[in-house]
Amino acid sequence: QVQLVESGGGLVQAGGSLRLSCAASGHTFSSFTMGWFRQAPGKERAFVAVITWSTESTYYADSVKGRFTISRDNAKNTLYLQMNSLKPQDTAVYYCAAALSNSIDPEDFGSWGQGTQVTVSS
Repeated sequence: QVQLVESGGGLVQAGGSLRLSCAASGHTFSSFTMGWFRQAPGKERAFVAVITWSTESTYYADSVKGRFTISRDNAKNTLYLQMNSLKPQDTAVYYCAAALSNSIDPEDFGSWGQGTQVTVSS
């Protein structure tokens, strides 16, 4: 298990940017594939982006490709999500999560943060 704490959410106008951070503790951060997921009101939790532990390959949901960038700093045990050109439909609670396998399926992620709210106004 790894403990995860997100930060950086907030209210931003459409077209603006935010950077989310996820601080990890309790285990070897570099051994985990890390992901960002989001959940909008009334909707299921959805995949946003993943960065693998082995090659740091990145994968994105089609809805955020070209606008969001996932990265990790293993020396700081921190995961990031740079979000640019934000849209009102990006409004959601954003969660970081850790998995022992390379996956984008939320079911494969065993550790989750508490979430951080991102609200994009039109």
